Amino acid sequence: MFRAKRRTVVSVAAVAVVLLVTALVVTLTQGSGKTSGVSYIDGNPAQMVYAAGQRPLAPQFSATSLSGTPVSLASYRGKVVVVNFWGSWCAPCRGEAPTLAVLSEQYRSQGVSFLGDDVGDTPANALAFTRSVGITYPSVNDASYAIVQDFDKVVPVSDTPTTVVIDRTGHIAGLVIGKVSYSTMTTMLHDAAVTR
Repeated sequence: MFRAKRRTVVSVAAVAVVLLVTALVVTLTQGSGKTSGVSYIDGNPAQMVYAAGQRPLAPQFSATSLSGTPVSLASYRGKVVVVNFWGSWCAPCRGEAPTLAVLSEQYRSQGVSFLGDDVGDTPANALAFTRSVGITYPSVNDASYAIVQDFDKVVPVSDTPTTVVIDRTGHIAGLVIGKVSYSTMTTMLHDAAVTR
């Protein structure tokens, strides 16, 4: 009787140790910056890059630009596209705008297009802002957040600003939640342009 109880106690202890070790391994690997095809630039979970073959398909949309012309994401197929979700009322958006303006000019000759999605804003305020910071690429008016909601079903874009990089096949290569930096964007653009 004593030996049977001892075996039971040892077995339960062994199972408990296995469960604890498994929990520890799961916890440590989740913090490593790589989970199910997603890696993080500089370990920052707000700067995600999706592995080729595991990239979500970007939702298609058509909208009206701030200047009143129709814009369709489908018309950008075959190019790397940077979609920036912003608003003139958003301080981090104002802070990142000069960087995006420089990047759009720098990467234009490499087949990279930039497109803004101006959220919760008026076209007049948005146009005044883009002119003041030298942004020459188009932005669509998304006052009702409809495009944001479509993208948020695929990748996390509920915060403003958020910048999404779409590869030449129409799949999302990466995104930055919050204000972008020049170095992060060049890393993402290189990855999106090289990985086809």
